Amino acid sequence: MRVLGIDPGSRHTGYGVVDGHGNRLVHVTSGTIAVPGSLPFPERLGVIFARIDALIRQTAPHECAVEDVFMSRNAKSALILGQARGAAVVAGVQAGLPVFEYSALQIKQAVAGFGKADKEQVKQMVRTLLRVTGRLSSHAADALAVAVCHLHSRTSPLCRQVGEQR
Repeated sequence: MRVLGIDPGSRHTGYGVVDGHGNRLVHVTSGTIAVPGSLPFPERLGVIFARIDALIRQTAPHECAVEDVFMSRNAKSALILGQARGAAVVAGVQAGLPVFEYSALQIKQAVAGFGKADKEQVKQMVRTLLRVTGRLSSHAADALAVAVCHLHSRTSPLCRQVGEQR
């Protein structure tokens, strides 16, 4: 099972592709889609969509998992993040992939064993679980954590596709 994990953002969208073979996890690729802030917002969304679409064609994942939008104190930031997430979701759906969503709490719990783990703990666990050496951006680490979470949770009743009601 190959999963594309996405950590959405309007300026930096992390991606990570992981193969799951039973309990064995294999890092395929990961990185960050950096979008210039000087671009008009609709064009930034277009870049996110196009880059994820190309990544799907290159890596041929079976499923896609995306971090759910968290509610922040700043409603405008949450809306912008939601739109970036939407561009990523549409790329997955357009490619015919089932797209799943997980909260930050679920992702941290699945990867670090603690729902309140900090970013560095998650990054270290991702490095350990996937035997990643070399440079790993925080956005890519978060996206890999989303993919790992999905591979661990996909048969759980907590697993849900985007838009599915609980």
